[in-house]
Amino acid sequence: MLHELAQILVDTIFDWGYLGIFILMAIESSFIPFPSEIVLIPAGYLAFKGDMNVLYIFLSSLGGSLLGAYINYYLALFLGRGFLERYGRYFFIKEETLIKMDNYFEKHGSISIFSGRLIPAVRQLISIPAGLSQMNLTKFSIYTAFGAGLWSVVLISLGYILGENQELINLYLKQITIAVLAFVLIIAFVYYRIKIKR
Repeated sequence: MLHELAQILVDTIFDWGYLGIFILMAIESSFIPFPSEIVLIPAGYLAFKGDMNVLYIFLSSLGGSLLGAYINYYLALFLGRGFLERYGRYFFIKEETLIKMDNYFEKHGSISIFSGRLIPAVRQLISIPAGLSQMNLTKFSIYTAFGAGLWSVVLISLGYILGENQELINLYLKQITIAVLAFVLIIAFVYYRIKIKR
C-alpha cells in the first residue's frame, strides 16, 4: 500500500520533470522517510530512453538532497536539543536514536556526514547532530554533497543500465547496498587509523 502511494506520488511529480526530482529528493533527505530508489532508478531509466538528461537528473538530485539536509541542520540548530527530545517522536526521531547519533558524531565528526549519507535510515538523520553541534556549514555542505552525490550516481546508473528489469534491479540494489556499506566501513577504518596515528 505504501509503495503504491509512493509510486503515485512519483508518477505525479515526474510530470514536473527535474523540479519533481528536486522536490522528492529534498523530501527524502529531510526527516520524512521516503526511499530515493523509487525516484532515481526510474529517472536513470528515463535517461536511458533519452527522455531526460543524466547530468540534470544528478544536479536536481544533489540540489534536493542538500536542501533536505539543510532543513534538518537548521531545525536542529534553531530548535535545539530540548525541542527534539520533547517532540522528536512526531518527526520519527526517538530519544535513543538522538543519543546514538550524538555519540557517533562526537567520535567521528565530519566523516560521519559523508558515510551517513550512504547508509539507509541514517542519511535522513545525520544532519541533526551536525546542526546541534553547530558544525561549520561549508564543511557540512562539502561532506553532504560528496555522500549524497555518490549515492545518486549509484542509483541513476542502476536505472540507466538495467532499465525496466525490476527483478535485476532488486537483485543488484541489494548487492550495491552491501557494497556501499562495505565501502563506508573501509573509509571509517582508514579514518580511525589516521586518527589514532595523530
